[in-house]
Amino acid sequence: MKAEGIITAMVTPLDQTNKIDANATKQLVNRLIDKKVNGLFILGTNGEFHVLSDLEKLRFAEIVIAETRGRIPVYVGTGGNSTDQVISLSKEMTSLGADALSVITPYFVAPTEAELIQHYLTIAEVNIAPILLYNIPKNTGTNISRQLVEQVAGHPNIIGIKDSSGNIEMIKEYLTIAKKHDFSVLSGSDSLILSALKAGATGAIAATSNVLTEIDVAIYHHWLEGEIEKAQVMQDSIEEFRRILKLGTIPSVLKAAICHQGIAVGTARLPVQPLSVEALSEVTQVMDEYTEKFGSL
Repeated sequence: MKAEGIITAMVTPLDQTNKIDANATKQLVNRLIDKKVNGLFILGTNGEFHVLSDLEKLRFAEIVIAETRGRIPVYVGTGGNSTDQVISLSKEMTSLGADALSVITPYFVAPTEAELIQHYLTIAEVNIAPILLYNIPKNTGTNISRQLVEQVAGHPNIIGIKDSSGNIEMIKEYLTIAKKHDFSVLSGSDSLILSALKAGATGAIAATSNVLTEIDVAIYHHWLEGEIEKAQVMQDSIEEFRRILKLGTIPSVLKAAICHQGIAVGTARLPVQPLSVEALSEVTQVMDEYTEKFGSL
């Protein structure tokens, strides 16, 4: 499969009892599909994978995959610190019907490059869905180097990388490897969607598309049509939303904005706190300004 287009890094809706909210999940899935995203990326950073049990992850993936009904690909995060545990969860997600798996680098400890290569190749050898590498060094403390990608990109079950380093030069380095293989490079930094596409990336895994769905999709489609100036206008327009994301810990602002749009996805899990009254007021104001300027989001 080819990982491409605008793929939403979905939040995980929780109800008032802090459990997976199936109804809100289905609403969000259908809204995103109706607004023409190219895929759903669940159980990533904004999906709070790090505070969910494996049983909750499986339950959530089951709901999303069933509701999606094959209309667009579902990418499922199965990464962790133990190679064996990643393999176990990846097998279960594959059985549920995941189209692809996202495997973040181990965190807390810093594996050597040789250990990371062995980690990814060992996982890829198992009979599971195709794998996307996931690079987010600010959170994990480990950067996936160009040399590492060069070692694993030729494996038939490793199909690409999501790069959330925020460094366009890193994306360009990965792209030099992608030219030699059937390997997709996707931006995980929403500020770099258009820059990455111009450099040769196949798309972006964008958290902002939970909320600014039509804007993010427009960036991609304007780029496809060669309408670079229009794409740049759309790219620039997401900066105000990216600014307010700093008003709270991930994914508190994102969830508050989705709630403001009418889907009750709840708050983030502790220790992340709900937004202050002042922050929530600013989020509401900014969202209303987006609606006034763009209409449908």
